[in-house]
Amino acid sequence: MREIIFDTETTGLDSRSDRVIEIGGVELDNHFPTGRTFHIYINPGDKKVHPDALAVHGITDEFLKDKPSFAEIVEDLQSFFADARWVAHNANFDMGFINAEFERLGIPPVPADRVTDTLALARRKHPMGPNSLDALCRRYGIDNSHRTKHGALLDSELLAEVYIEMIGGRQAALGLGVAEQRERLDQADGEDIVLPIQQRPRPLPQRISEIEISAHAAMVEKMGDKAIWLKYRPEAPDQD
Repeated sequence: MREIIFDTETTGLDSRSDRVIEIGGVELDNHFPTGRTFHIYINPGDKKVHPDALAVHGITDEFLKDKPSFAEIVEDLQSFFADARWVAHNANFDMGFINAEFERLGIPPVPADRVTDTLALARRKHPMGPNSLDALCRRYGIDNSHRTKHGALLDSELLAEVYIEMIGGRQAALGLGVAEQRERLDQADGEDIVLPIQQRPRPLPQRISEIEISAHAAMVEKMGDKAIWLKYRPEAPDQD
Protein backbone atom coordinates (compact mmCIF):
# COMPACT_ATOMS: atom_id res chain seq x y z
CA MET A 1 0.00 0.00 0.00
CA ARG A 2 1.37 3.39 -1.01
CA GLU A 3 0.84 6.33 1.30
CA ILE A 4 2.04 9.90 0.94
CA ILE A 5 2.61 11.71 4.22
CA PHE A 6 2.21 15.34 3.24
CA ASP A 7 1.88 18.88 4.52
CA THR A 8 1.04 22.27 3.04
CA GLU A 9 1.88 25.85 3.88
CA THR A 10 -0.57 28.54 2.83
CA THR A 11 -1.05 32.30 2.60
CA GLY A 12 -3.67 32.17 5.37
CA LEU A 13 -6.37 30.05 6.97
CA ASP A 14 -9.33 30.38 4.57
CA SER A 15 -9.21 27.82 1.75
CA ARG A 16 -11.87 29.77 -0.17
CA SER A 17 -9.62 32.80 -0.64
CA ASP A 18 -6.12 31.86 0.53
CA ARG A 19 -3.73 29.78 -1.53
CA VAL A 20 -1.26 26.93 -1.18
CA ILE A 21 2.35 28.13 -1.36
CA GLU A 22 4.30 25.00 -0.38
CA ILE A 23 3.68 21.24 -0.57
CA GLY A 24 5.93 18.54 0.82
CA GLY A 25 5.40 14.80 0.72
CA VAL A 26 7.14 11.59 1.80
CA GLU A 27 6.30 8.24 0.20
CA LEU A 28 5.69 5.13 2.32
CA ASP A 29 5.30 1.66 0.87
CA ASN A 30 3.63 -0.71 3.34
CA HIS A 31 4.57 1.76 6.10
CA PHE A 32 8.26 1.91 5.12
CA PRO A 33 9.88 5.08 3.72
CA THR A 34 10.99 4.53 0.12
CA GLY A 35 13.26 7.58 0.01
CA ARG A 36 11.04 9.31 -2.59
CA THR A 37 9.89 12.81 -1.69
CA PHE A 38 7.97 15.66 -3.28
CA HIS A 39 8.64 19.30 -2.51
CA ILE A 40 7.59 22.47 -4.31
CA TYR A 41 7.02 26.15 -3.60
CA ILE A 42 4.10 27.78 -5.41
CA ASN A 43 3.42 31.34 -6.56
CA PRO A 44 -0.05 32.31 -5.25
CA GLY A 45 -0.55 35.02 -7.87
CA ASP A 46 -1.90 38.27 -6.48
CA LYS A 47 -2.68 36.73 -3.07
CA LYS A 48 -0.32 38.04 -0.39
CA VAL A 49 0.95 36.05 2.57
CA HIS A 50 -0.89 37.06 5.74
CA PRO A 51 1.44 38.33 8.51
CA ASP A 52 0.18 35.64 10.91
CA ALA A 53 0.99 32.92 8.38
CA LEU A 54 4.38 34.50 7.69
CA ALA A 55 5.21 34.26 11.39
CA VAL A 56 4.52 30.51 11.27
CA HIS A 57 6.37 29.45 8.11
CA GLY A 58 8.55 32.44 7.16
CA ILE A 59 7.76 32.23 3.43
CA THR A 60 7.69 35.75 1.98
CA ASP A 61 5.91 37.22 -1.05
CA GLU A 62 9.31 38.17 -2.47
CA PHE A 63 10.57 34.58 -2.21
CA LEU A 64 7.50 33.27 -4.07
CA LYS A 65 7.70 35.70 -7.01
CA ASP A 66 9.65 33.42 -9.34
CA LYS A 67 7.97 30.16 -8.29
CA PRO A 68 5.56 28.26 -10.58
CA SER A 69 1.80 28.54 -10.25
CA PHE A 70 -0.33 25.67 -8.94
CA ALA A 71 -1.55 25.04 -12.51
CA GLU A 72 2.07 24.55 -13.58
CA ILE A 73 2.85 21.94 -10.91
CA VAL A 74 -0.46 20.10 -10.68
CA GLU A 75 0.55 17.31 -13.10
CA ASP A 76 3.70 16.60 -11.10
CA LEU A 77 1.64 16.59 -7.91
CA GLN A 78 -0.95 14.19 -9.31
CA SER A 79 1.78 11.94 -10.71
CA PHE A 80 3.55 11.68 -7.35
CA PHE A 81 0.39 10.99 -5.37
CA ALA A 82 -1.24 8.88 -8.10
CA ASP A 83 -3.32 6.16 -6.37
CA ALA A 84 -1.71 6.58 -2.93
CA ARG A 85 -3.51 7.47 0.27
CA TRP A 86 -3.16 11.09 1.38
CA VAL A 87 -1.99 11.26 5.01
CA ALA A 88 -1.80 14.56 6.91
CA HIS A 89 -2.02 15.98 10.42
CA ASN A 90 -5.35 17.80 10.70
CA ALA A 91 -6.09 16.60 7.18
CA ASN A 92 -9.31 18.61 6.82
CA PHE A 93 -7.23 21.77 6.71
CA ASP A 94 -4.73 20.56 4.10
CA MET A 95 -7.31 18.75 1.95
CA GLY A 96 -9.54 21.81 2.03
CA PHE A 97 -6.77 23.80 0.37
CA ILE A 98 -5.74 21.05 -2.06
CA ASN A 99 -9.31 20.45 -3.19
CA ALA A 100 -9.92 24.21 -3.50
CA GLU A 101 -6.89 24.44 -5.79
CA PHE A 102 -8.16 21.44 -7.78
CA GLU A 103 -11.61 23.04 -8.09
CA ARG A 104 -10.11 26.21 -9.56
CA LEU A 105 -8.62 24.04 -12.31
CA GLY A 106 -11.72 21.90 -12.86
CA ILE A 107 -10.12 18.82 -11.27
CA PRO A 108 -12.31 16.50 -9.15
CA PRO A 109 -11.61 16.58 -5.41
CA VAL A 110 -9.72 13.83 -3.62
CA PRO A 111 -12.33 11.43 -2.15
CA ALA A 112 -12.54 11.44 1.64
CA ASP A 113 -11.99 7.66 1.76
CA ARG A 114 -8.49 8.16 0.36
CA VAL A 115 -7.47 10.47 3.21
CA THR A 116 -6.03 9.57 6.63
CA ASP A 117 -5.98 12.18 9.40
CA THR A 118 -3.13 11.51 11.84
CA LEU A 119 -4.58 14.04 14.29
CA ALA A 120 -7.74 11.93 14.56
CA LEU A 121 -5.56 8.83 15.04
CA ALA A 122 -3.56 10.57 17.76
CA ARG A 123 -6.68 11.72 19.60
CA ARG A 124 -8.00 8.15 19.68
CA LYS A 125 -4.66 6.75 20.81
CA HIS A 126 -3.85 9.55 23.28
CA PRO A 127 -7.22 11.02 24.32
CA MET A 128 -5.69 13.22 27.02
CA GLY A 129 -3.28 14.79 24.52
CA PRO A 130 -1.61 17.06 23.68
CA ASN A 131 -1.47 15.89 20.06
CA SER A 132 0.28 18.61 18.09
CA LEU A 133 3.13 17.43 15.86
CA ASP A 134 5.69 18.82 18.30
CA ALA A 135 3.98 17.08 21.24
CA LEU A 136 3.87 13.76 19.38
CA CYS A 137 7.55 14.06 18.51
CA ARG A 138 8.30 14.47 22.22
CA ARG A 139 6.05 11.54 23.11
CA TYR A 140 7.77 9.20 20.65
CA GLY A 141 11.31 10.47 21.19
CA ILE A 142 11.67 11.93 17.68
CA ASP A 143 14.22 14.73 17.38
CA ASN A 144 12.52 17.89 16.09
CA SER A 145 15.05 20.37 17.49
CA HIS A 146 15.76 21.64 13.95
CA ARG A 147 12.09 22.64 13.49
CA THR A 148 12.32 26.35 14.24
CA LYS A 149 9.55 27.20 11.74
CA HIS A 150 6.96 25.15 9.92
CA GLY A 151 8.08 23.74 6.58
CA ALA A 152 6.05 21.36 4.42
CA LEU A 153 8.80 18.81 3.69
CA LEU A 154 10.35 18.87 7.17
CA ASP A 155 6.94 18.52 8.80
CA SER A 156 6.12 15.64 6.43
CA GLU A 157 9.34 13.85 7.38
CA LEU A 158 8.63 14.27 11.09
CA LEU A 159 5.00 13.21 10.66
CA ALA A 160 6.09 10.09 8.76
CA GLU A 161 8.17 9.03 11.80
CA VAL A 162 5.28 9.81 14.16
CA TYR A 163 2.79 7.95 11.96
CA ILE A 164 4.95 4.82 11.80
CA GLU A 165 5.20 4.84 15.60
CA MET A 166 1.46 5.42 16.08
CA ILE A 167 0.46 2.47 13.92
CA GLY A 168 2.78 0.04 15.63
CA GLY A 169 6.25 1.42 16.21
CA ARG A 170 7.87 -0.27 13.22
CA GLN A 171 11.45 0.78 12.66
CA ALA A 172 12.14 2.76 9.49
CA ALA A 173 15.24 0.58 9.04
CA LEU A 174 15.70 -3.05 10.07
CA GLY A 175 19.38 -3.43 9.30
CA LEU A 176 18.71 -3.64 5.56
CA GLY A 177 17.22 -1.01 3.30
CA VAL A 178 13.79 -1.76 1.81
CA ALA A 179 15.20 -2.15 -1.70
CA GLU A 180 18.01 -4.41 -0.46
CA GLN A 181 15.56 -6.56 1.49
CA ARG A 182 13.40 -7.02 -1.59
CA GLU A 183 16.41 -7.84 -3.76
CA ARG A 184 17.56 -10.55 -1.33
CA LEU A 185 14.06 -11.97 -1.06
CA ASP A 186 13.76 -12.05 -4.87
CA GLN A 187 17.08 -13.91 -5.08
CA ALA A 188 16.17 -16.41 -2.35
CA ASP A 189 14.70 -18.95 -4.79
CA GLY A 190 12.40 -20.33 -2.16
CA GLU A 191 14.97 -20.57 0.61
CA ASP A 192 14.15 -19.34 4.10
CA ILE A 193 15.77 -16.01 4.94
CA VAL A 194 16.15 -14.56 8.39
CA LEU A 195 16.40 -10.78 8.34
CA PRO A 196 18.14 -9.17 11.32
CA ILE A 197 15.90 -6.98 13.47
CA GLN A 198 17.87 -4.41 15.36
CA GLN A 199 17.03 -3.15 18.82
CA ARG A 200 15.95 0.45 19.23
CA PRO A 201 18.99 2.71 19.62
CA ARG A 202 17.28 4.13 22.71
CA PRO A 203 14.13 3.10 24.59
CA LEU A 204 10.92 5.00 23.91
CA PRO A 205 10.26 7.67 26.51
CA GLN A 206 7.49 7.24 29.07
CA ARG A 207 4.25 7.78 27.13
CA ILE A 208 2.15 8.72 30.17
CA SER A 209 3.00 12.11 31.59
CA GLU A 210 3.22 12.89 35.30
CA ILE A 211 0.17 15.13 34.90
CA GLU A 212 -1.82 12.22 33.43
CA ILE A 213 -0.67 9.89 36.23
CA SER A 214 -1.69 12.43 38.89
CA ALA A 215 -5.07 13.02 37.23
CA HIS A 216 -5.76 9.28 37.12
CA ALA A 217 -4.76 8.85 40.78
CA ALA A 218 -7.12 11.67 41.76
CA MET A 219 -9.95 10.04 39.81
CA VAL A 220 -9.34 6.67 41.51
CA GLU A 221 -9.39 8.31 44.96
CA LYS A 222 -12.88 9.64 44.25
CA MET A 223 -14.14 6.13 43.41
CA GLY A 224 -13.77 4.86 46.96
CA ASP A 225 -12.38 1.65 48.45
CA LYS A 226 -14.10 -0.65 45.94
CA ALA A 227 -12.54 0.89 42.83
CA ILE A 228 -11.12 -1.91 40.66
CA TRP A 229 -8.13 0.29 39.82
CA LEU A 230 -6.89 -0.17 43.42
CA LYS A 231 -5.95 -3.75 42.53
CA TYR A 232 -3.40 -2.46 40.03
CA ARG A 233 -1.61 0.01 42.25
CA PRO A 234 2.08 -0.81 42.70
CA GLU A 235 2.83 -2.39 46.04
CA ALA A 236 4.60 -0.20 48.56
CA PRO A 237 8.27 -1.21 49.01
CA ASP A 238 9.07 -3.35 52.04
CA GLN A 239 10.43 -1.42 54.98
CA ASP A 240 13.63 -2.72 56.59
